[in-house]
Amino acid sequence: MVALMPGAPISYAEAVRAVTAPGERFELEDVPIAGRLTPTFVNAAPNLRAIFERARRFGDRTFIVYEGERWTFDDVMAQVDALAAALVTEYGVSKGDRVAIAMRNLPEWVVAFAAVTSIGAVSVSLNAWWVTEEIDYAIGDCGPSVLLVDAERADRSVAAAASRGVPMVVARTDDVARWGTAARPWSEVVEAGRQMPEVDLAGEDDATILYTSGTTGHPKGAVSTHRAVCQALFGFTCRASVESARSGSARTGSRPLPPAFILVLPLFHVTGCVPVMLGAFASGLKLVMMHRWEPRRALELIEAEHVTQFVGVPTQAWDMLEHPEFDSFDTSSLARVGGGGAPAAPKLVRRMGDSFTGGSPTIGYGMTETNAYGPQNSGRDYLTHPTSTGRATPIAGIEIRDDSGCRVPVGTLGEIWMSGPHLFRGYWKNPEATAETLVDGWIRTGDIGRLDEDGFLYVTDRAKDMVLRAGENVYCAEVEAAVLEHPSVHEVAVFGVPHERLGEEVAATVMLRAGASLTDVELREYLAEHLSAHKIPTRVHFSDDPLPRNAAGKILKRMLREEALEAP
Repeated sequence: MVALMPGAPISYAEAVRAVTAPGERFELEDVPIAGRLTPTFVNAAPNLRAIFERARRFGDRTFIVYEGERWTFDDVMAQVDALAAALVTEYGVSKGDRVAIAMRNLPEWVVAFAAVTSIGAVSVSLNAWWVTEEIDYAIGDCGPSVLLVDAERADRSVAAAASRGVPMVVARTDDVARWGTAARPWSEVVEAGRQMPEVDLAGEDDATILYTSGTTGHPKGAVSTHRAVCQALFGFTCRASVESARSGSARTGSRPLPPAFILVLPLFHVTGCVPVMLGAFASGLKLVMMHRWEPRRALELIEAEHVTQFVGVPTQAWDMLEHPEFDSFDTSSLARVGGGGAPAAPKLVRRMGDSFTGGSPTIGYGMTETNAYGPQNSGRDYLTHPTSTGRATPIAGIEIRDDSGCRVPVGTLGEIWMSGPHLFRGYWKNPEATAETLVDGWIRTGDIGRLDEDGFLYVTDRAKDMVLRAGENVYCAEVEAAVLEHPSVHEVAVFGVPHERLGEEVAATVMLRAGASLTDVELREYLAEHLSAHKIPTRVHFSDDPLPRNAAGKILKRMLREEALEAP
């Protein structure tokens, strides 16, 4: 066993070797996954049920703070047991069945996820921003046995659920008559005192389906196993230990304040679900949930609840820093400020380092398909390498490859490939897309980047036709397909343009049919019936001429983007 004692700072590689050595908490072993030996944490939880069972030891410690409500771990686990029992005995849910969750961030979302995965069913996270058409597609795609919803999502889901005979359990209301006889209130279904059903789970069993925006107009369900989620979750803890070891402060005690997360990302988003929600669940930490994002309210909660961990997108850090009352709030409890989902401008990194006096700025590079786990950049490394997303972690391999799949030399641009036990197992009922993305135990990210001599990763572009708006992937093909449904539109190109706060905003250049008329306001009103609000173009340019194309007939979006930026 390697003794990690206080002392002089050590290198990143030395810290990784120290914390992953035989006998240490983060010891590694090679495990065959998908026919390939893969470095894997020996001591990670074998499945999600084990994580929730261990959480019972936290008892009456505060777990969730939500709009004046305070839930202890005992409170949460009592509801987890009751819902799990109801799903099995009343709805006949068995191992491998899908149960969909369509709610805003609520304590019941956390209960639902834990109950569903504890009985071996697959938790399907539906985007709470989706409109009726998007929900209808996902329900038809995943075939859930039960739909767990709040009232707003029940309104959007009832037609899709009813047409397929899917019962609904509706949280936070007892007035369910308008959704038909197949809808029951949460308070009726989740009866106190019921026991968690027994079930045997293996690491290879499916645990989650998280939908990602689809490049072909429909979202894809990324399926992850219990092992993948648990390995990613343990990896986040390992990374914190590596940073402590680097600074020579490993195992020297704790911060004056107990760790506490603020949840500012949606739980249907992989970052909100795995590192934040599950991270708090697994470690017995307080989770402060916001009803909706509002920077002043976030600052109030950080001060009042002594929040130490802020994991969001750069947009949200920017919102807080720009708030006129920022200096009147005490944010000194923050130990970490950052997240991922979008690159942060070097200016923002510097401002975070200067303004959050107790907090170290961080950024991570992960995907739904990696359970949000990947390289992370923080502290001094982030200030000295502000455009990098960090270095490879003990279980996450990174390679830069060319179009033929061969590794390229250090410093050369190419596609980013990642490996590890935390990768998803494939896309739900979509073997073609799976085969395109997963190759011999490696995932093709679709992003373009390079590695430097010290192993820092720099993401320079996206190979996929996608806009990254405030941490949310918006696939251009999906938006283009919706725009083309308008009878006045002849052709359209959708692309991203820089935005100081959002990172990127969605823009479109539209050519109308001969004799047709359409305004940008009318187009947005039409799209609001078919797309989530964050996918609707905020900048629309109408062209009298056919859109420019190259010799192969592909629209020259770079040219259109430049024209959009030059437009008043």
